[in-house]
Amino acid sequence: MDKTYVIKGKPETQWLLVDATDQNLGRLATKIAHYLLGKHKPTYTPGVPMGDYVVVINASRIQVHESRPETKIYYRHSMYPGGLKAISLRDMLQKHPDRVIRQAVWGMLPKNKIGRRLIKRLKIYAGPEHPHQAQNPQPVA
Repeated sequence: MDKTYVIKGKPETQWLLVDATDQNLGRLATKIAHYLLGKHKPTYTPGVPMGDYVVVINASRIQVHESRPETKIYYRHSMYPGGLKAISLRDMLQKHPDRVIRQAVWGMLPKNKIGRRLIKRLKIYAGPEHPHQAQNPQPVA
């Protein structure tokens, strides 16, 4: 039986650039979650936040199935009586396209303090410009 590899010290992180133009929402979210968790690295260790920073550009230009914008509804509750709010995917893409990708990726991350730390490494922008040029993000195919 092989021993489990555990990385010692602080893992190296990179900055990755993902272009969301004409990409499927679900497939894009799985790719981003994969990079955030660090599963693309040979030194991947479960339970250790060793993933990379991910910058997503052109979030407003993602693709979804033609019936999805009307059928997918995002819900939130203010915790007050009668405080349930609902917004369709079409309206969410027009108002806050970054939240669509963020919620899809959050659904694929662990719901604990590691997942909350990892989601902070995700930077999403609706257009092609981003303020992370100094970090020199590497484009991902």
